[in-house]
Amino acid sequence: KKMFEIKLKNTKCFTAPSGVSILDAALQADIFLPHSCKTGRCSTCKGKVISGETFALHDESGLTQQEKDDGWVLTCIRAPLEAIELDIEDIHVKPPEKKTFPSRIQAIKKLTDDIVQVTLRLPPTADFEYLPGQYIDITSGQGIKRSYSIANTFKISKLIELHIKNVPNGEMSQYWFNLASENDLVRINGPLGTFFLREYIDMDLVFLATGTGIAPIKSMLEEIATRTELEKPRSVSLYWGNRDISDFYWDPKELPLNINYTPVLSKNDLNWDGAKGYVQDVYLLSSPNLKTTQLYACGSEAMIHAAGKLLLSSGLEKRNFMADAFVCSATIE
Repeated sequence: KKMFEIKLKNTKCFTAPSGVSILDAALQADIFLPHSCKTGRCSTCKGKVISGETFALHDESGLTQQEKDDGWVLTCIRAPLEAIELDIEDIHVKPPEKKTFPSRIQAIKKLTDDIVQVTLRLPPTADFEYLPGQYIDITSGQGIKRSYSIANTFKISKLIELHIKNVPNGEMSQYWFNLASENDLVRINGPLGTFFLREYIDMDLVFLATGTGIAPIKSMLEEIATRTELEKPRSVSLYWGNRDISDFYWDPKELPLNINYTPVLSKNDLNWDGAKGYVQDVYLLSSPNLKTTQLYACGSEAMIHAAGKLLLSSGLEKRNFMADAFVCSATIE
């Protein structure tokens, strides 16, 4: 197989065999590039090609036509045709090793009409580690596999907390909402993704979430709350958007952490006198200093795309925009 050299913005280099994605080649070389879904849909792995030709192994549905025209590619499904140079930096944190474990359902608790909190317990001997913000794949006893973000820091309880939304006609939703019961056996594989905290001393941390996109952010906030004052960021702000008042199923004020929390409602409701509209717009209304901001966004694809476009054009540096889009699975759900 032909080998092509790939050079990153920070001058790191690795090689990719022809037909192998840039991301897979990087991971094989122990170089960690931002990524999440690995199917070309979430756009977490988006990067610009400075020089050289690449080709798409699958459809890049996570990019707009304008982005494609401007030279952006998704590294998870792009392979080089020659030596290439990318306007991407690797992540300096090496995520914990991915492993597979059996796991049992400890509890299922209804949070809203269409969201449940599922708590899983691992075998006592399981050596499982993850960085707050990462997700796991879960395979049910029926063999259905789905991805879910971990919603707690785990260190204290050794239990894994998930927030699961009922997707109409979804096979896995059918399991969680109608069939699952305590002590059921499921299989977990992870941790996965690069949505986790970067070095943030002296930074203003901002979190944008929609719906159950609050789950990995809750995990991150719990982690920050355990840090000493010297290790904490300069400020922490959270904007959580939902359609209905009843969807705000968690209160960030429970945490022993000073959070500037703004719940945002996207649907008109006469009983609501708080912020209205979209989280990224409400955030920008606060006239933030984007030069000192590190921003983490998690939730719907629409929010991630809109927030990324708006904030980067407003002056946020690309390396300070971390995102995890919740994409529907390739099947029904």
